[in-house]
Amino acid sequence: MLQARTMSDPKLRQAAEAVAIPVLAVAVSMVLFGAFVAAVGVDPIELYQLMYRGAFGTWFSWQNTLQRAAPLLLVALCTALPAQMGLVVIGAEGALVLGGLAAMAAGLPLADAGAPVLVVQLAMAAAGMAAGAVWIGVAGGLRHARGVSETISSLLMVYIAIAVLNHMVEGPMRDPASLNKPSTPAIGDGFMIGDMPGMDVHWGFVIGVVFCLAAWVLMFKTTFGFAARMVGGNVRAGRAAGLPVGWLIVAVTMIGGAAAGLAGMVEVAAVHGRANATLAAGYGFTGILVAFLARQNPLAIIPVAILMGGIGASGGLLQRRLDLPDATVLVLQGILFVVLLASETLYGRLRLPSLPRRRNAAPAAPAATGKA
Repeated sequence: MLQARTMSDPKLRQAAEAVAIPVLAVAVSMVLFGAFVAAVGVDPIELYQLMYRGAFGTWFSWQNTLQRAAPLLLVALCTALPAQMGLVVIGAEGALVLGGLAAMAAGLPLADAGAPVLVVQLAMAAAGMAAGAVWIGVAGGLRHARGVSETISSLLMVYIAIAVLNHMVEGPMRDPASLNKPSTPAIGDGFMIGDMPGMDVHWGFVIGVVFCLAAWVLMFKTTFGFAARMVGGNVRAGRAAGLPVGWLIVAVTMIGGAAAGLAGMVEVAAVHGRANATLAAGYGFTGILVAFLARQNPLAIIPVAILMGGIGASGGLLQRRLDLPDATVLVLQGILFVVLLASETLYGRLRLPSLPRRRNAAPAAPAATGKA
């Protein structure tokens, strides 16, 4: 028999809302964005058809989308992991640019010395992760030690990181041959991270997926992750249970920063080949949107990053076909972020349909004994 199963089950309701509300936010954002482009004389239907074609319509589009999604997978973790503890870290862009700069600082001397390719790449990855971990870990440490808002400190540190990048590539680390666009010396094609076989997508995408899977296991399948989420749910209860709250805050923020720093390393070792101002391309800020749309779940970050990568990849086609600025897709991202923040008020209030579930059959009547 079937029995109506209401959404009074907290876990069931939470899971349903985690899917339904972001989908609703995306739908509302698309309607608002369609009204925006219609106001400037563009057919919304044609625009969305072109966006789909530019993001997922062809194999070339898919490869471009996955290429753009690679750094988003990593920078989104910089926001998603601290959010498990109730922290709002939005400084992934700073960790990314410093991670790329540190990776070049570590890789160039080894490459010049003729070190093996794997050694150079591992050293670059370690340096990038260390730089990102320290940079975001500072924000976590300030939150624990002095009560400084990690949101404000991590955002302000982005501008410091970009200033450090510009200073280094225009000064101590500048390649004399880079005249119009100051950059570090190139790492060399032999030390670059290559593409996956048969694809024009570098291995950074696989690295990002692996890190998302590892982050999910860490936060949801280990005692460390359970302790971090317990502190995020109730700091006072965490302290009463004897948990090292300060250590957990710093550790989780450093892990998130390490992921963003690795994204910087991937950008210089797989895309640019050197560090320069193009590292500050806004991936860190888009990663905030990815993390919020994924509800801070590392597994959900994977499809959401691909979606946002596709939106970014479609900008060029909109520019060529509809004569729209390439940054038009940023308007959609902005609308999506605002609607997503507004949709937070729906959690716990959205009326969801009941779900049927099977109920065990009623027990059989006892057999007659033959007694009067």
